[in-house]
Amino acid sequence: MNKLLKWGIVAFIALIVLVVIPSSSYNGLVRKSQACDQAWAQVQNVYQRRADLIPNLVSTVEGAANFEKSTLTQIAEARASVGRVTIDANHAPNDAARLQEFDRAQGQLGTALSRLLVVSENYPQLRASANFSDLQTQLEGTENRISVERGNFNKTVQDYDTAIASFPANVFAGMFHFQSKPYFTAAPTAQAAPEVHFNFGNNPATTPAK
Repeated sequence: MNKLLKWGIVAFIALIVLVVIPSSSYNGLVRKSQACDQAWAQVQNVYQRRADLIPNLVSTVEGAANFEKSTLTQIAEARASVGRVTIDANHAPNDAARLQEFDRAQGQLGTALSRLLVVSENYPQLRASANFSDLQTQLEGTENRISVERGNFNKTVQDYDTAIASFPANVFAGMFHFQSKPYFTAAPTAQAAPEVHFNFGNNPATTPAK
């Protein structure tokens, strides 16, 4: 009877080690990986929302007399760069270099749009336009959402990366092909959005924020 009990205990422990722990670890990693995919989809959604605002914004400022063509050219070039960097919207990226390229292109577009808003301060008819004001408000709100969703994505990826590096999940992560995922990082040259300063004589000038 004692031998049967001992073998039963051994079998139970073996069941836990061979079945329960791997199954629990695998399921946990799947959930965390899916959370990363969901967070990435939200990032893509807010970037797409910004992209959807651009045609109307550009069309509105083009109606202003003598609006700076260089600013519109910069936006067109930045949009083209974004279009050349595609990442599956349904799956968080595993390639750090690809994410960095995507981030760089989106950052250039954000800079071009910030410049457009600054330059628009030189055009009273734009500032008085209800349509432009509405688009500006939507764009600013979208930029805030981008920042929030990028932060959420980084937190989710950190949770996932920590899990696949921790025992006992790390024993099975490689076996089940769970790879670490890259984060969004601040670009070394990232700067605050420009500030607008007005001097006497109603001749506005722009300077970068310090």
